[in-house]
Amino acid sequence: MNLDGLLFLTGSCAYPTLEMMWRGKTHYSMALAGGVCLCLINRICCERLSGRGMGIRCAAGAGIITGVEFATGLVVNGLLHFDVWDYSNVPFNIFGQICLPYTLLWILLSLPAMAICDLCRRVELS
Repeated sequence: MNLDGLLFLTGSCAYPTLEMMWRGKTHYSMALAGGVCLCLINRICCERLSGRGMGIRCAAGAGIITGVEFATGLVVNGLLHFDVWDYSNVPFNIFGQICLPYTLLWILLSLPAMAICDLCRRVELS
């Protein structure tokens, strides 16, 4: 399996697992979002921004996760009306799909995500 496949598979397992631990429920769309997030975090935070400070890399990771969550929410919740989540009651939300408090949480989540990317690169190389 190549690195992108390994990252996608890992992210598609990790993201719904985290959501199950946090909310007690998840949706299959979160597996797709998680896979995309981890692949993008690897490409941007771990590769392109590798020489930058950890704060910049974590902020980029939060932007990636928030962007993927927004796009997923527009399709899954807006277009398909699955109502997987709704942040309308959370401060600083956009269309109920993303919100500032979770974006700040994604800054912290970016640290273990980058560590997982590093681990997957090492596994892929061996």
